[in-house]
Amino acid sequence: MNHTAVLSLYDRRMRQDARPDGPGARIERVDGVVRQTADAADGWHGVLWADLTPATADAVIAAQIRYFTALGRAFEWKLHAHDRPAGLADRLLAAGFVPEDEETLLVAETHDLPAAADLPAGVRLEPVTDAAGVDLMTAVHERAFGPGRARFRSQLLDRLAAAPDTVTAVVAMAGDTPVSAARMELPPGAPFATLWGGGTDPAWRGRGIYRALIAHRARIAAARGYPYLQVDASDQSRPILQRLGFTPLTTTTPYVFTPGAAAAG
Repeated sequence: MNHTAVLSLYDRRMRQDARPDGPGARIERVDGVVRQTADAADGWHGVLWADLTPATADAVIAAQIRYFTALGRAFEWKLHAHDRPAGLADRLLAAGFVPEDEETLLVAETHDLPAAADLPAGVRLEPVTDAAGVDLMTAVHERAFGPGRARFRSQLLDRLAAAPDTVTAVVAMAGDTPVSAARMELPPGAPFATLWGGGTDPAWRGRGIYRALIAHRARIAAARGYPYLQVDASDQSRPILQRLGFTPLTTTTPYVFTPGAAAAG
């Protein structure tokens, strides 16, 4: 894989040419910034891409703060390690943004990934297409990641209702119990399908279920004609994904601004 070429393709097609990530969301391109706003309070609001220089960065950051504050929305500046200018993270910190955990942007060519993986005895994969399936996903994600999954539930239900061809979700079941779940976003016309939410009940980890969910989604992506799979990986999942054939391209860190929080601090 040509890392430089693939990273450039990702920046252009998934960030500069981004499409809304769900019903009620809008992409806006203003003064060199690509940002998303959403009608729903629990929708994703933030900056996906910005063409900044040392001379313009602070003014553009301030303009985005004013814009989202006027909407009454907290928002995320999705910063990548290669974004310019150098020191952009320091400028965001100075403006009142709070960084969350860094993740590694990993990419694999779909045809290079395993197309099958063994599941533990008694475990099967079920597609998620309705509210009952989303509830199973939510239950296992709460065990894997902790409580507070209401936003995930509502967003996935909206997507399945309004644009089912742009998302696929799957839950691993042991009898009647969900033990792992994941989804994949399929942006129309884009070269990258994106993996999200691969979470396994702690009692079921280390048995190959996560790998099986990767293979399952890779098969779907290949059948739908996506040449690449992309994931923002935590430190926990990154080693597994690299062993499966994913390559790190850069790192990404969410910087979050909450109106009123900076002034209060």
